[in-house]
Amino acid sequence: MTAAETARGLLELTRPVNVIAASVLTGIGAFVAGGVENAPFSVGAAVLATGLAVGAGNAINDYFDREIDRINQPERAIPRGAVSPNGALGFSVVLFVAAVGLSLTLPTLAIAIAGINLLALIAYTEVFKGLPGIGNALVAYLVGSTFLFGSAAVGEIQTAGVLFLLAAIATLTREIIKDVEDVDGDRAEGLNTLPIAIGERRALLVALGLLVVGVLASPLPYLLEYFGLAYLVVVIPADLVMLYAGLRSFDDPTSGQSLLKYGTFLAALAFIVGRVDELLGIL
Repeated sequence: MTAAETARGLLELTRPVNVIAASVLTGIGAFVAGGVENAPFSVGAAVLATGLAVGAGNAINDYFDREIDRINQPERAIPRGAVSPNGALGFSVVLFVAAVGLSLTLPTLAIAIAGINLLALIAYTEVFKGLPGIGNALVAYLVGSTFLFGSAAVGEIQTAGVLFLLAAIATLTREIIKDVEDVDGDRAEGLNTLPIAIGERRALLVALGLLVVGVLASPLPYLLEYFGLAYLVVVIPADLVMLYAGLRSFDDPTSGQSLLKYGTFLAALAFIVGRVDELLGIL
């Protein structure tokens, strides 16, 4: 492998789209909490730390998942030989160290969240991933906690707490659907994911039930008077997209979980719109 191919492989290990998405979610958490204009350095440090930590977590996940990926994802960097297993492990350590260094510049609550998340990222694949539902719940917490981390970086988590709850539910649903999609490779590796433990259809019913709970909870920011009508105008279409995604997953899990991702980001956009409306009084 050439140096360029190795560099490309290292970049792929981080899942750049996921890194950018998680960093944006942290920024949204800070914005919803109203701290972007008051603590720009803390927001920047939190956003960068999130990106580094997610990249590190993805890299170490690929290190531990390298045998499963030979079945499910043979085009990934380690199975195709672009990056060695030890190279991926060392790369993840460097990213983790950088993320910790940035996190230590933040308030105590943000440091605590970062510490918990870093431990969870490291333990996920080896300890929790193969446990029915528990690994999914951990991933859901990690995604939702990006909002908490961003808001904690600026010292206020109340509003972002609701966003954390909604994002965690949507992510848990998507993770279950992804496990249905990957059931063949997971079964070959001896993992006991939720679809393997209770059956694929039952797992999808659990996912859909969780999604309905999240949709029913989505008006909370409006009902609690965190945001006005503008929030509802955006969150209702997001709810419809996510419900359709949940139903779609029974016929096509790949399409369903992809649609659910878009619905989740649309729901996050609702919080941005709600915050902007709160500042400008548009609706």
